[in-house]
Amino acid sequence: MTKASIRVGIGGWTYEPWRGTFFPEGLAHKRELEFASHVMTAIEVNGTYYSRQKPATFATWAKTAPDGFVFALKASRYCTNRKILAEAGESIDKFLGQGITELGDKLGPILWQFMATKKFDAGDFGAFLKLLPAKQDGIALRHAVHVRHESFAVPEFVAMARAAGVTIVYADSAEYPALADITGDFVYARLENAWEDVATGYTDVELDRWTDLARDWAAGTAPDGLPYADTAKPTKATRDTFVFFINGAKVRAPAGALAMIERLKR
Repeated sequence: MTKASIRVGIGGWTYEPWRGTFFPEGLAHKRELEFASHVMTAIEVNGTYYSRQKPATFATWAKTAPDGFVFALKASRYCTNRKILAEAGESIDKFLGQGITELGDKLGPILWQFMATKKFDAGDFGAFLKLLPAKQDGIALRHAVHVRHESFAVPEFVAMARAAGVTIVYADSAEYPALADITGDFVYARLENAWEDVATGYTDVELDRWTDLARDWAAGTAPDGLPYADTAKPTKATRDTFVFFINGAKVRAPAGALAMIERLKR
């Protein structure tokens, strides 16, 4: 059985409070991606949610980051923030066609995040999933959907995602319900419930648990004690696993990610 990778990172790399806490004092802003990508193993890019990037920008990111590093890209809001998802085809094509494949083998999952008010509509959501292509410019794509309304916590949605080969994001959040069902060939977790009065955002006990969970996911296990909407178990197979420390107490995110990366080395 092939050994799966576990990549851990943060959301973006441009954040003023990280200067002097995560980034060394005096580090040029243009070198922040270089620094972050050499100590993290993945980054979730939020800027792609708000605006298009040039192909040259993706190429520069790829050149800056080291081998083995990947960028998860948050899909454009014009794809997901709409009343009828089945009509998102043109926006999806524009997003995927803006030059993301310039990242090459550093292109990680595409994150399709939906508004917390978006309810599950089986017909419409199923139509949306069919719009997500398996490849772009000959490069395989991996899709993760982040839903945040309780109506998605039903077996029908899990089965739909599993049939499409799309991963349901597991988000540790104080605001929104979580779904831990494994539906794709990789796992995508967002840790959004950090505390600012804890140096690493999450306590040592919590970080130990997240590390154990990541190892279980990578090994192909659906860990006990998590919120599942469907009793059907996924196929036993190793899965690349992505864990992002994001939102919550953002200033603590790098410390939390680095602490987990160190645990994974043990």
